[in-house]
Amino acid sequence: MNHLAHAYLSFHDPELITGNLIADFIKGKKQLELQTPEIQKGIRLHRAIDTYTDQHPMTAAAKQFFRPAVGLYAGVFTDLAFDHFLATDPLYFSDESLYTFTRFVYAQIIERKAQLPATFLEMFKYMYDFDWLYNYRTTDGIGRAIKGVTRRAQYLETSPDIVFATFIEHYEGLKKCYQSFFPELVTYVKEIYPLEHP
Repeated sequence: MNHLAHAYLSFHDPELITGNLIADFIKGKKQLELQTPEIQKGIRLHRAIDTYTDQHPMTAAAKQFFRPAVGLYAGVFTDLAFDHFLATDPLYFSDESLYTFTRFVYAQIIERKAQLPATFLEMFKYMYDFDWLYNYRTTDGIGRAIKGVTRRAQYLETSPDIVFATFIEHYEGLKKCYQSFFPELVTYVKEIYPLEHP
């Protein structure tokens, strides 16, 4: 899953949010142990979410929409698509509650930035300045996110226009995959972290 989903699945716990968002930038046991026990819990939660997501048949189905255009990067663009559908899903967010939630997430990171990896903070600057989490709700926002990923993807030769066109062409199919998958992911996270949410 991508940034918004990881933040949402931390259930408003500040240190779980922090750990969930920085997890990809924590390499090895030594870096892990520099974080507080609660942030470490968020890092482990992030990894459990990713493992569950990667093994889910609806994720595999969604990747097939992207695979002809982007090959092995299909999972990255599926994650982006799922964040868009989460941001627009009335079961989880209204436009107002999404805005409020994303301000809360950014504030947690800023409050703890002194202890966070420099590589994460470089990425977070763009996330904050361009308001990635809130702007995932629009197709324009996803289009900008796709451009950013394709620019950073070292071995991806497909143009962002082709990837975005793929997203639009298969919008309804991707949405159905998300709708089948995400409630099951929420249930899974609540089962493995039963005390971290209302």
